[in-house]
Amino acid sequence: MKELPEKTWAHPWEETTKALDVSLEDGLNSAEVKKRIKLYGPNRLREVEAQSAWSILFNQIKNLIVVFLLAASGLSFAFGEVVEGVAIAAVIVINTVIGFVTELKGARSIEALRKLGDVLSRVRRNGAAQEIPASGLVPGDIVVVEGGDIVTADLRIVNASRLQADESVLTGESVPVGKGVDPVAKDTPLAERTNMLFKGTVVTRGSGEAVVVGTGMDTELGQISSLVEKTEDEITPLEKRLNQLGHRLIWLCLIIAAFVAVVGIAVGKETFLMIETAIALAVAAIPEGLPIVATIALARGVWRMARRHALIKRLSAVETLGATSVIFTDKTGTLTENRLTVTHLSLASGDMEMGGASGGGKEPSTQDSIWLHSSKERMFREALEVSALCNNASLEGKGPDGAIKATGDPLEVALLVAAEKAGIYRKDLVEEMPEVQEEAFDSETKMMATFHKRVDNYRVAVKGAPESVLAACSNVLMDDGEQEMSETDRNQWLEKNDELAANGLRVLALATKGVDRLNGNPYENLGFIGLVGLLDPPRIEVKGALDLCHKAGIRVIMATGDQAVTARNIALTVGLVDDHDAKVIQGKDLARTEGFSEEARRRLLKASIFARVTPKQKLDLVDVHQQDGSIVAMTGDGVNDAPALKKADIGIAMGQRGTQVAREASDMILTDDAFPSIVHAVEQGRIIFGNIRKFVLYLLSCNISEIMAVTMASVVNAPLPILPLQILFLNVVTDVFPALALAAGEGAPGIMEQPPRDSKEPIMTRSHWLAVMGYGTLITMSVLGALALAVFWLNMEQSRAVTVSFLTLAFAQLWHVFNMRDSQSGFLRNDITRNRLVWGALLLCTALLLMTVYVPGLSHVLKVANPGLAGWIVVLVMSLLPVVISGIYQLLAARRTTVS
Repeated sequence: MKELPEKTWAHPWEETTKALDVSLEDGLNSAEVKKRIKLYGPNRLREVEAQSAWSILFNQIKNLIVVFLLAASGLSFAFGEVVEGVAIAAVIVINTVIGFVTELKGARSIEALRKLGDVLSRVRRNGAAQEIPASGLVPGDIVVVEGGDIVTADLRIVNASRLQADESVLTGESVPVGKGVDPVAKDTPLAERTNMLFKGTVVTRGSGEAVVVGTGMDTELGQISSLVEKTEDEITPLEKRLNQLGHRLIWLCLIIAAFVAVVGIAVGKETFLMIETAIALAVAAIPEGLPIVATIALARGVWRMARRHALIKRLSAVETLGATSVIFTDKTGTLTENRLTVTHLSLASGDMEMGGASGGGKEPSTQDSIWLHSSKERMFREALEVSALCNNASLEGKGPDGAIKATGDPLEVALLVAAEKAGIYRKDLVEEMPEVQEEAFDSETKMMATFHKRVDNYRVAVKGAPESVLAACSNVLMDDGEQEMSETDRNQWLEKNDELAANGLRVLALATKGVDRLNGNPYENLGFIGLVGLLDPPRIEVKGALDLCHKAGIRVIMATGDQAVTARNIALTVGLVDDHDAKVIQGKDLARTEGFSEEARRRLLKASIFARVTPKQKLDLVDVHQQDGSIVAMTGDGVNDAPALKKADIGIAMGQRGTQVAREASDMILTDDAFPSIVHAVEQGRIIFGNIRKFVLYLLSCNISEIMAVTMASVVNAPLPILPLQILFLNVVTDVFPALALAAGEGAPGIMEQPPRDSKEPIMTRSHWLAVMGYGTLITMSVLGALALAVFWLNMEQSRAVTVSFLTLAFAQLWHVFNMRDSQSGFLRNDITRNRLVWGALLLCTALLLMTVYVPGLSHVLKVANPGLAGWIVVLVMSLLPVVISGIYQLLAARRTTVS
């Protein structure tokens, strides 16, 4: 490899490829790639600095809980209570370690999730096209680009067809820049280097090939971002609300703690004891752990989604997913398998049927013999030649299982497979008629064209939407020549198109012509060849997913660029609609409802099928439903879908067939392009929000029970039912482990049988606050009741009586986790009892509580005495009372609801 020209844009591209020692047709070989990776390193900008473990540790030390604990420890030493001072210091260490480990796990989970959606680049290596992670690009790689791709390295263009790029990220210029292959002057500014593509920019139109001339920090983008970046913490709306809730509760808890201290001192209790108790109550009551546990819940839920083919790019999307009420879905590949097979050819000479599998399936052996035999017929061969020529896909042989390996759009792969079954190979055709220019597919024209050099002229091959191609045709090709296309002929072909589409086929039209020059309009005076029918079977699992959406109160709307009859056929097959006369609104009708009158708006809100819609019209439809108060999820795959994906509350990009621009604009990427994955993600969104609500309710009701028990005992001048160090111990034990177990729950089975929640609904509604007070009161009464029984019935001394009330409170809080079950579920079999982590947390906490009684050193520090058999019976009965009473209440409430 020679040294690159200093300014590659100022030299012919042939000089660049020669210097990089690369063949345009074959690309680099594997051995050379390995050498260059070692020489240049991976194609990445300087690594983003992750949040360090030291910064996470410092966050634990500087929080409010540690401040209070340090104050309590200092007071202990000041009053000569050395053992308590040391014990509180130990609590600081334990609390810090738990917080550190939990937050570190959450931070690392989020960092790992960010790496899941690595951008791919299509390159030519070892003579074949293949997709590789962008980080594996090296100087000299031949990259194939098309509209919708994100440019992943600095490239010198060697071939361009209507190529344009949005370079605003580098130049600030929002207007797309036209691209070509001709050299420009050495002093040309960055914004005017029309033969270059730069890392981080976006291909907005057309297609082309280019050679990599700069990677990683050696790119223009790398020079700009030479300073080390630091990750900004992503704070979701949910976490913001949890923070706000925590801050409000802090002041309330401080006021209550101060009140407890003042009342206790006023009634004659020891000053140090009451101050220490007040500090311990404040520490226990402040829910500082809520955001951390929320992060763990979000990260765990996102991992579950990733395992089911849904990659979440922004954590904030998880909360919105749970409130989704409308899903706009494409047809091809989402409701269908995107496993296209050419099954029908309709030519002027007649129709022909064909069975078989697509490019992704196994090649048939005998059933397509008629297809091969027909290759001798002129029109049949003409149709398949145009299918193979006007095509950007490539077949790469067969895998071990006999399946055909391919790269490119599934539709184009299916066309290549059909041609090869008739013995027509694109490679042979291109050798005979080299491709010299391409008019890339355009969503407005709905057509694509390629120019191929013949001896004395150029052959133009065109494929596209039947109505568009027919409108551009002036002749019909016949076996014995061609004849002028009349309006009657055109209408008959359109009727034939409708007939094929009504049978569930995706239909393309083919056309061709010969021209003397390249700069003419490829879409005029074409010779019509015929129609190709491709079968794309509906996904079997879609029907069940749609039924689940209907039960969950979620509307599913199809918005496709395909024909109305095809869209209705698929919608009926998968159960999206059940009426054969279901209204289909077409893009041409939407164009006439400019401004959307109230009547038009109502009509749009009722419709479930939209056909032949443009990306701009998808954007308008999203807006209509959002103005109606819906939370809208929208699928998309093209570069022009990006505005609608951004506009939607949840933008969902296709991972297999989607453009990189669509993926960047989205909140979620489907790695399998399947509709059921969307429904599963919505279900997980609901589960995550429900889990967060459960552990918030659990923590607050446990905390309020401690405050109420100490406050009421202080007011009536009774012995404190729980001592300061015991409060701190419970804060570490019963708060953390059961809450984490609740955060990891898999949700109630009937969660998708409930309507979507209001997106503006707070985490804690009025009914939840009432539940907090109700649960807190029940636990408080059981604790004070246990204390009274120990003193007046069992005649225990104060230390043993306080031990009984302490253990009653601890176990009541542990059993309280079962009150967090879904109100519609059974008492014994529910989402809580099925959660293995809950049982693990209960076993661990029970063991720790037993240690406080039977481990001498720990029992001395916590001032816990053995309560004896009678004391344990009181603890067990009184701690179970709250969960039994609340369970009976829930059963009665559910029965009243059923009866009414």
